[in-house]
Amino acid sequence: MRFVTCLTPDGVEEPAVLSADGTAVTPLRWLGLPCDTLTEAIPQLTPAVRAGLALALSAIPSVPLDAVQLQSPIPCPAQDVVCLGINYMAHSDEAEKYSADAFSTKHQDAIYFSKRVSRAVPDGGFIEAHSDLVQKLDYECELAVVLGRDAKDVPAGQTKDYVFGYTILNDVSARDVQTAHKQWYFGKSLDGFTPIGPCIVTADEFDTYPPRLGIRSFVNGEKRQDSNTGLQIFDIDHVIHELSQGMTLKAGTIIATGTPAGVGMGMDPPQFLKPGDTVRCEIDGIGALTNTVR
Repeated sequence: MRFVTCLTPDGVEEPAVLSADGTAVTPLRWLGLPCDTLTEAIPQLTPAVRAGLALALSAIPSVPLDAVQLQSPIPCPAQDVVCLGINYMAHSDEAEKYSADAFSTKHQDAIYFSKRVSRAVPDGGFIEAHSDLVQKLDYECELAVVLGRDAKDVPAGQTKDYVFGYTILNDVSARDVQTAHKQWYFGKSLDGFTPIGPCIVTADEFDTYPPRLGIRSFVNGEKRQDSNTGLQIFDIDHVIHELSQGMTLKAGTIIATGTPAGVGMGMDPPQFLKPGDTVRCEIDGIGALTNTVR
């Protein structure tokens, strides 16, 4: 099942179910879940409830997709996004080549940082260049995990039932700001730096856990990244288990699982984004997230 947030013609944001063919939406309140946001709805959307929704959809009218505007599925996350850094070996190599001081790691422990998201950018929305502050603007296509229930002290190997679903996140990064500070928070958190979407696909749509999905990005139609999420150094099970030891991960938490090789700083010479560039992030089974820099 696929979930979205849409803006209706009367200016109301509605969490909704996206039809299987991607052409229509059905607001959750029409299905008996009067929630204002998808974050509020997620803890209620258990597998049993989703099964009931699937049955009810056939008897409930839907709205054509072109009659609404899709927003990011979680436009305003309740907490900062949790991110993994340097979580694909080939990306580790290119990052260390760009700046060993900033990116060198022995991969003994996962690298975690957070990303402030005032308002997530939807599919078709704009990445802000911040040209007055940023000269080295980069893209990072990532698989993002959305938790469906509070996770605390979850044993390794038992994290699957805590995952609500998956979406695409572009971890836009200001490399000059990022490397100028000892922590990456500022260079990752400028307004307009977090496209998320186009939808959240529930975990039961995938055959394996963690899923092994093709992941790609394109800049102005040129393929830049082409990998598989199965190549992550620290997988989703490890991450949820580790982070939940002594720290409660609330339902609705978004975890961005790192980017593969092929980012702008890894090219020779580096190729950074500029206003007018279009970035398309794709993950098999989820879709595509396309945004233009302005």
